[in-house]
Amino acid sequence: MALDLKVFQLINGLSGISGIVDFFGIFLAEYLPYLMGVALLFFVFKREGTKNKLMVFLSLIFTALVSYSVLTALIDFFFPRERPSAFLNITPLIAANGPSFPSAHAAFFFAVSFVLLSMNKKWGTWFLILSTIMGIARIFVGTHYPSDIVGGVVVGFVTFLIYKFLFHLRHESFVSDEVPRENLERAEE
Repeated sequence: MALDLKVFQLINGLSGISGIVDFFGIFLAEYLPYLMGVALLFFVFKREGTKNKLMVFLSLIFTALVSYSVLTALIDFFFPRERPSAFLNITPLIAANGPSFPSAHAAFFFAVSFVLLSMNKKWGTWFLILSTIMGIARIFVGTHYPSDIVGGVVVGFVTFLIYKFLFHLRHESFVSDEVPRENLERAEE
């Protein structure tokens, strides 16, 4: 907890120094998730074929629901943790309600990022980077401790493992932008 608090104070201590830095921190913590949501819709609708679009959409919805509505809610119920603003008596740059651990934003977006990574490395990598930036921004604005974000990453990854176990899908066969190796070999013959 001491390291968690020190890292929180280091990152959150940068807020309030500059209006421009605060603006970007607020944007990344509060509005970047909306832009990522729009990007997800673009990813779904750029797929070819109705079945492909539907499978990608259902994969992302399942992952989001399990990470956010099931796992995060269960952890919040059994292990509620006050947000840093309540515990440390500070004023966060954005409002946040409910327990702090794990970060529901991080759980949701990292779960989706891992699924995207299994479907498309480029999109998945970008989403992992953006999810990390968003997580750091949520520490900056005072709504989460670093361990809340790490907990969200773990919940996101566990959700991805559940998804892979339940559906046994080979994403390359229906969602990848890359041509499967056997198709390349057939084309060369």
